[in-house]
Amino acid sequence: MKLADVCRSMEEWAPLAWQESYDNAGLIIGDPTMEVTGVLISLDCTEAVVEEAIQKGCNVIISHHPIVFKGLKSLTGKNHVERTVIKAIQHSVALYASHTNLDHAPKGVSFHLAQKLGINGKVLLPAENALKQITYFVPLAQQEAVRNALHMAGAGNIGEYAGCSFSSEGMGRFTPSDEAQPFMGQAGQSTEVPEVKVDMIFPSYLEATILRTLKKAHPYEEVAYFIHSLSNRWQEVGAGFIGELEKAMTQEEFLHFVKKSLGLSAIRYTNIPSKEIKKVALCGGAGSFLIGEAKRQGADAFLTGDLKYHEFFDGENSCMLCDIGHYESEVMIKDAIHAYLSNIFSNFAVLKSETLTNPVKYA
Repeated sequence: MKLADVCRSMEEWAPLAWQESYDNAGLIIGDPTMEVTGVLISLDCTEAVVEEAIQKGCNVIISHHPIVFKGLKSLTGKNHVERTVIKAIQHSVALYASHTNLDHAPKGVSFHLAQKLGINGKVLLPAENALKQITYFVPLAQQEAVRNALHMAGAGNIGEYAGCSFSSEGMGRFTPSDEAQPFMGQAGQSTEVPEVKVDMIFPSYLEATILRTLKKAHPYEEVAYFIHSLSNRWQEVGAGFIGELEKAMTQEEFLHFVKKSLGLSAIRYTNIPSKEIKKVALCGGAGSFLIGEAKRQGADAFLTGDLKYHEFFDGENSCMLCDIGHYESEVMIKDAIHAYLSNIFSNFAVLKSETLTNPVKYA
């Protein structure tokens, strides 16, 4: 199995188009054509993780956080990033990261954090500008073949519903030139053909694939189509998660429940002793940008990592803010990636790293 196959599988779950503009997700080091001997999964990529991969015979490391986040102007080993990169290159270990794209993916980081707490719900802030609509015209006899081809390419999926489209019949008119090779009609003669107008929604990042498929499946020499950007939010893709606990809890009960469920030694939180906790919003990693959205949707508590001192005031005594730690809010994604890849690949080892990469200690 090639490295490209592993990358492709990860990107079917979390397409690179879903990463933030500042991010560096994807293949960072490695030849896509190389044979994979084993995959090691870690939250972070460090020198110790690379050494663990070498010792376990794994030549691919998949981490959530990319070791190369900003451009490197030299590789001299002057810091941990350069030393990690040098070690990986010296031992032919490929490095791949699935970061904010996996944060935004369906059943991504925040979803799995919610699962640890037994919370079912929905994406807190669905993605904008992630959907488009294609409208095309096709002869009646060929409509099913073209429609099915586009469904197979990824168009027409809305939530738990697949194969979605809208069709309306009409009359198409055209006059082929002398140079044309029309599927219907004659050169130089005006032609009328009963056609179907079909509308489908599709993920923006699939536009090139959708157009390629349409032109391949369509019988016409020149295909008439329109593509529109949609302002709809994509309900399955986006940042954070929100849902309800099985039962309401006091603040003290909730803190104890979170610490036990996530194996935490400490939580930084705002004190709202008179409020029961039932509706909970959360975001793996640094999620302070979602505090306002959590409050707007009526969350009693918001769990995330990396809250700054002044951001704790933003709860304004209406939403309990809990900083559970960046590492602690994301480490469970290792299990999710392991389960996902193990289900796809059986011809090489997929292992979870045993190296503790959390740089933060508590006294």
